[in-house]
Amino acid sequence: PTLREQELKAPLFQRIIKPLLARLSLFMVKMLPAEKEAELAGKISRAGLSQKITPRELLALKYLAAAGTATTLLITGKIMAGRSLFQIILLGTAGLALGWFVPELLLNKKILDRKKEIEKSLPDVMDLLTVSVEAGLSFDGALMKVTEKKRGDLSEEFTKMLQEIKIGRPRLEALRDLSRRLDVDDLSAFAGAVILADQLGISIGNILRVQSDQIRMKRRQAAEEMAMKAPVKMLIPMVLFIFPAIFVVLLGPAVIQISKAFSN
Repeated sequence: PTLREQELKAPLFQRIIKPLLARLSLFMVKMLPAEKEAELAGKISRAGLSQKITPRELLALKYLAAAGTATTLLITGKIMAGRSLFQIILLGTAGLALGWFVPELLLNKKILDRKKEIEKSLPDVMDLLTVSVEAGLSFDGALMKVTEKKRGDLSEEFTKMLQEIKIGRPRLEALRDLSRRLDVDDLSAFAGAVILADQLGISIGNILRVQSDQIRMKRRQAAEEMAMKAPVKMLIPMVLFIFPAIFVVLLGPAVIQISKAFSN
């Protein structure tokens, strides 16, 4: 394929929106403090979007979203009859706030969904790692086996860690970076245990077995906790929707009979 055909195959975000955000971000370098940039970089990394957007581009996107939403609501307020100046200003302010916070809310939702997906797949990955190590593979070889057999965010992160190790980065540093990048409690405990085992010369197979059992126990306890919360959560719709209907069916005929008796 020609270069033009390759460019047209790329997504719309990569072809049009990302270059526009990159140009706008050049004008906003001074508006983004280093602390805020590091915070946004951490969130983008935890969301798995490091290859798609930078902190400065995210800031530019937030400015565009705020300006676009505010302009849309202002135009809508002017077109609609009977809107006072105060109401139009209020709509514009609401549009600014909505456009500013929605991208970050979506980013936080992406982080939460990714964290849940990693926590869900971690027990199976731990079992495969344990079996591979006990079968005679090294820890790096077991990680390669996981990346071959499993698909998902956790497998992609392991692949990235293995690539860092191949180019000469120490495994302990790569594990710490993986734990910090994902910010998942169970994975942080796993990385800490592996680092400790490597430093003290303890068998990694035993450590993986213990970590796998602990993660499955924690997952079972979380499921039991959710099951215990279910009756309390079911009480609200029952009181609001089911009980009134039952009362109408049971007490409706009696109320009709009583009203007829008093009317006579």
